Amino acid sequence: MKKQKNAQIIILSLLLAAVIFTTVGFAAYTQNLDIGGTVAVEKSKWSIHFDKSSYQLGAGSQAVTVDMPSDTSINFTSTLSKPGDYCAFSIKAVNDGTFDAVLNQLEMSSLSPEQSKYLTYTVSYGSASFTSTNNSLSTALNKGASSNVVVRVEYVAPTDPSNLPSSDATVSLSLKLVYNQQV
Repeated sequence: MKKQKNAQIIILSLLLAAVIFTTVGFAAYTQNLDIGGTVAVEKSKWSIHFDKSSYQLGAGSQAVTVDMPSDTSINFTSTLSKPGDYCAFSIKAVNDGTFDAVLNQLEMSSLSPEQSKYLTYTVSYGSASFTSTNNSLSTALNKGASSNVVVRVEYVAPTDPSNLPSSDATVSLSLKLVYNQQV
């Protein structure tokens, strides 16, 4: 029995030594990899705006009163007296930022069914013409570039004269150009 107990102690001692040897051996084969560095970030700016000096009244247009409270906002007023009258103006959207932008969305107010009988409202951006909201654009406006925006509202002769407005009407129109960083 004493021999068996001695044998067990020897076996346990050998197993303990094997575990310690394996642990030390594994530690010797462990290696850490470290990464360090620095990054320089250059200054940049986001600047999409209207160029106020590029505003032009369209040829043959009725008088348009324009208010530009900021570089990103334009309000206009015009009076159309009879079918065939229209108001039209153009202005440039400019990217003075340090990286490219993309026009992703053009949001236009809608004419009511009654108004659309005697008015048309169109917006041209670059070479494309729009009569309603478009949420799926992908039109680049690269840094340092500009694009012409033309707004035109026309009093059209309806096919049925009874669709002419029976009293003076004031129609509010809006346009929003939504730009994002081009990735």
